[in-house]
Amino acid sequence: MEYVYEIKATEDTPAVTLHKTNGLLSISGKSLPEDSATFYQPVIEWLSVYLNNAPSSTTAEFKLEYFNTSSSKQIFKIISLLKELSKTKSVAIKWYFDKGDKDMQLSGERFSKLCQMPIETIQN
Repeated sequence: MEYVYEIKATEDTPAVTLHKTNGLLSISGKSLPEDSATFYQPVIEWLSVYLNNAPSSTTAEFKLEYFNTSSSKQIFKIISLLKELSKTKSVAIKWYFDKGDKDMQLSGERFSKLCQMPIETIQN
């Protein structure tokens, strides 16, 4: 397992940073890949391995400007993995949204309800 896994942002895909030692997961930007499952597969695989050897606390930060429907399925999978981790370790999920972006704020709240996982919504 790589200790740091990074994907650079593009016009249609978010920047992703997974840092094992610091227990930090960060996804930021726009998530509009043509094939969300393929884009997010390495992230989900990395997290699946991480679950078995995670530090005592993990922080996940979602700083998305926009995401499409297929990306929401992958985000749900990521949050579900974090929920699994929260059974044995400390997990904090932070969902950032721009002032006035009610849709993005509500998305964070919906994910919290769907996954039955506390997600802190934070206005930029």
